[in-house]
Amino acid sequence: MSDSSYWQTIADRAKAENRPFFSLAPMEAVTNAIFRRVVAKAAAPDVFFTEFTNAISVTHPKAKFTVQGRLYVAPEEAHMPVAQLWGNEPEAFERAAADVKKRGYEAIDLNMGCPDATVIKNHGGSDLIRNFETAGAVIAATKTAGLPVSVKTRLGYSRLDEWRDWLTFLLQQDIPLLTIHLRTKKEMSRVPAHFELIDEIVKLRDEVAPDTLLQLNGDIETYQQGCQIAQEHPGVDGIMIGRGIFASPFAFEKEPKEHDIKELLGLLNYQLDLYDDFEKRFDTSRFPSLKRFFKIYVRNQRNAASLRNAMMETHSTDEVRQLLADSEFTD
Repeated sequence: MSDSSYWQTIADRAKAENRPFFSLAPMEAVTNAIFRRVVAKAAAPDVFFTEFTNAISVTHPKAKFTVQGRLYVAPEEAHMPVAQLWGNEPEAFERAAADVKKRGYEAIDLNMGCPDATVIKNHGGSDLIRNFETAGAVIAATKTAGLPVSVKTRLGYSRLDEWRDWLTFLLQQDIPLLTIHLRTKKEMSRVPAHFELIDEIVKLRDEVAPDTLLQLNGDIETYQQGCQIAQEHPGVDGIMIGRGIFASPFAFEKEPKEHDIKELLGLLNYQLDLYDDFEKRFDTSRFPSLKRFFKIYVRNQRNAASLRNAMMETHSTDEVRQLLADSEFTD
């Protein structure tokens, strides 16, 4: 087994508390150094991931500046996130792995499940489900840096019955952690996650690679739901929450509490401050991507829709702050 101490330590700490370990799913234009700190302030999971980053761009002369933002880790972050990479060229992964190791990353995760059309067109993400040989070569190349290399994937590409062959192949690759989004690429998020397969997947893991940790993703929105799934399906080691964080920034809260609008808007203002610092640091504007977060903080209150709609028409963080200052939710 390749170096599994990183993930095993995380799993053991959680197990000592009689629970699975939890992570925030890597999401494009979401899980950067800004939002990771927001979630950590609200209720931190055990593990964070970076945005997924094209392995080629990590060392490409013309793309390195953009990557600086994607792979930036703020000094205030308690732990290094896991660097998630995508692509299909083994040589690029070998170079990228060496680079992220120099940056201080302690683990790498490979994206083999993204269903985005552009990613697939470039033979990355879930396209690797159709290309076992390339997937294996990418894993082997990434391992050359000496960091633990995990994989995040889906059950199959077009058919659900692909899961057994594909997951068996991945489990044979000597990886410390396998994260499975319980849907196929074709299903996207249009159907319920296939919880009915969990026990069969655990059994397969136990037969093929009993030392590989198993983490599940898909339709899991809260810490409590994740604990229940792990309790109902012994052998599940970790739970990854993705879209659930958009339902509540407190998704990883161990003891659910009520959070009023002032607390939520306090988190939003914190995110706006972090965004301003990030924009100055990297001289790059991603303000449109910031708008996707507004629904997290302004919802389920009287007149929330009108405020949120007004926020969607803004063009700067100062405009957002002014709207908040003028709103009925601010004393």
